[in-house]
Amino acid sequence: MRLLPRTLGMQLVIVTSVAVLLSNMAVAVWFELGDEKHSETALTERLLDRSASVATLMSLIPPKAREAAAQTLSGNFWNFQIRTGKVTPQPMDAEEAKLAARVREMLPPKLAKLPVTVHLRAAQEFDNPHPDHHPPRMGNAIEITVPVVRNTVLVAQFFHPPMAPWPTEVLLAAFVAIVVASTAAAYIARRVARPLSELAAAASVAARGGSAPHVTEVGPDDVRNAAVAFNAMNDQVTRTLASQRHLLSAVGHDLRTPITAMRISLEFVEEAELRERLLKNLDELQDLTEAVLSAARGTGGETWRQVDLAALVDSVCADLDDLGEPVTWAGHASAPINCRPNEIRRAVRNLVENAVAYGKRADVRLEELPSAYEIVVEDEGPGINEEDRLRVFEPFVRLEGSRNADTGGSGLGLTLVKAIAEGHGGQIVLENRAEGGLRARMRLLREPQSKARA
Repeated sequence: MRLLPRTLGMQLVIVTSVAVLLSNMAVAVWFELGDEKHSETALTERLLDRSASVATLMSLIPPKAREAAAQTLSGNFWNFQIRTGKVTPQPMDAEEAKLAARVREMLPPKLAKLPVTVHLRAAQEFDNPHPDHHPPRMGNAIEITVPVVRNTVLVAQFFHPPMAPWPTEVLLAAFVAIVVASTAAAYIARRVARPLSELAAAASVAARGGSAPHVTEVGPDDVRNAAVAFNAMNDQVTRTLASQRHLLSAVGHDLRTPITAMRISLEFVEEAELRERLLKNLDELQDLTEAVLSAARGTGGETWRQVDLAALVDSVCADLDDLGEPVTWAGHASAPINCRPNEIRRAVRNLVENAVAYGKRADVRLEELPSAYEIVVEDEGPGINEEDRLRVFEPFVRLEGSRNADTGGSGLGLTLVKAIAEGHGGQIVLENRAEGGLRARMRLLREPQSKARA
């Protein structure tokens, strides 16, 4: 299967062409073998009849003229010779004995009483009694020994002519059948493959978090029904996501007003310790609200621009370093990329802050791939168990169970990172380092396909 092309259209054309070719060859061989068998039977019958006729003729002409007559009757595929003296019959197998009996039936009663032998041999086993004739020296041959008179026999040797090539009509018919079948297969493949390719491209955009385009509903019923189902599903998913985003955004905005009012009211609380504790709770609620709003905005609200990814990551690391966070940046040459820079900045900051919070420090570097960049953030923490590496991307999931914002955050940071990475046609992967700690790899395509549909 590895020899087949990867596209459906080419596979269908090649398989159809090969099937038509093999079927034509099978039919041609079948008829050729049947015709050859029939021709072989008819030819053998003619050989036996001719041998009996020539032997009967030789018995009617003077003995001195028999050899000259035998040579005259010989040709490229026939050799006749006269042998005199006592002839010792050679043993024959069942098939040869059957042919010999058939020759005796063709002879006059007087000659039929004398021994007749038939031998089937390879052509090269026979000697050429007439050097001026050039019978083929390869293939099969038959030798028939027929009595002329007592102590005189006629030895007839026949060399099968080479097989004729297949008629040109058969080859032409096979070629026409292949062309017609391949054209029909290409037409069907085009009607099936193009809608499927469009459907696959749209599904790929949707899987990366982009806005999938409407798929053209054409082609055979099965393919058209698949396109109709995909469009209906995409519309429903789009409406559901938009509704959820609007709901989260509305809740977040509505929470800001009572939070602000509560903060103002706390200014009138005289007990300092109580006021401080309530303000801390309000700060946690404020941070959670801002995280919800960021998650609600997700990706797509910002314009795509060409930026230097290395400079962007460097500025994030420099800002955190100025705040006294243990962050190191390995430095990198210019890395141009099409992206939504504020979203990338937010995602990188979340990754670095997670590394500092859970792994004591953050070592950041940028790696180049053929069509993408990878932002790598490493820490020296305990890492994450394999069964938890996918769960941490779910909203509000915190592996630290205290639910304390100082130790566990809001549980939306990695959710937002995943949404931003996938919105740029990339992905985020977490892996434990062999030397200890966690490594986060955020891959971003240099020219995301979803950009054109943003």
